[in-house]
Amino acid sequence: MLFVALAPLAEEFILFNLFRYLTFRSGAACMTALFLSFALGGPVIRRLRQIQAEGQPMREQYMTEAHLLGKRGTPTMGGVLILIALLVSTLLWVDVRNGYVWAVLVVTVGYGLLGFADDFLKVTKRNTKGVPAWAKLAVQGGLGALAAVWIMWIARPPLEAALAVPFFKDVLIQLGWFFVPFGAVVMIGTSNAVNLTDGLDGLAIVPVMIAAAVFALIAYLTGNAVFANYLQLHFVPGAGELAVVCAALIGAGMGFLWFNAPPAMVFMGDTGSLALGGALGSIAVATKHEIVLMIVGGLFVLETASVIVQVVSYKLTGKRVFRMAPLHHHFEKKGWAESTIVIRFWIIAMILALVGLSTLKLR
Repeated sequence: MLFVALAPLAEEFILFNLFRYLTFRSGAACMTALFLSFALGGPVIRRLRQIQAEGQPMREQYMTEAHLLGKRGTPTMGGVLILIALLVSTLLWVDVRNGYVWAVLVVTVGYGLLGFADDFLKVTKRNTKGVPAWAKLAVQGGLGALAAVWIMWIARPPLEAALAVPFFKDVLIQLGWFFVPFGAVVMIGTSNAVNLTDGLDGLAIVPVMIAAAVFALIAYLTGNAVFANYLQLHFVPGAGELAVVCAALIGAGMGFLWFNAPPAMVFMGDTGSLALGGALGSIAVATKHEIVLMIVGGLFVLETASVIVQVVSYKLTGKRVFRMAPLHHHFEKKGWAESTIVIRFWIIAMILALVGLSTLKLR
């Protein structure tokens, strides 16, 4: 918004030339989101406590004793804070004429509203069912497919329906209209993977910020013809604006972490986890780095895989591979302290982010 209003004035007022630079607007978006989170955090949490006297309902059969004792009564739906800070700061600093930005925001806000409905039903009905699984998948799939078609329409040949393969500079797998369900699956999978990871204080939000930082760089590089050519990346005109979205996500995440740090004052709930995962998935699809997202977001993949392995093993053999799934609960059952699990998982996320970054040069 500010870019459209003030950048044209740069010829008359040299200071406004700053608004032409993605780096400046990305930094500004990050700081705006951070300060908004700090300013709104207290009032939002107090309001959530008022409407959630008993806090978030918990599936006691799937929780450790320590988890139940330490978390009972903590309000959920804190993702509202993330979404407000992310949306306001993005619209303030991004080029609002950019189609990729709106595709990502539609998925992010749409998934966030779906998560809000799920959290609201759980809180008001005092059970853990929320929105039925089939309805969740239907909404996620519909929004994901819409965003994938949108991205196809914006992208230039030969990238519109292509899957880029990391480590190979010239390899593009043309998916045709299969790109639509593929893109939707990436967004759905990432959204639900972040949701599964969100089980301990601070566990999900930091890996999300790490992944967002990586994709801020990827968006900036793929959207810049000079850097994309130097690194032998596929140039995606317009994708650079997504760096502003990623920066806003990082700022909103840092602000939320202030209140979510152990012991958490609020949980993000499905409102935050579904939205953040959808944001990462749609940005990966837009920048043509879906496979790299699997590396950078490898922690989310591990958490999801642990659930799949546990369910399949129990159904086929009657035995559990892990003491409890997702994976972080397995380590809780083994006696690891919550802070130990969270920090070690953060370290894993950072290592995977560095591996993902290496794909930008190893071609």
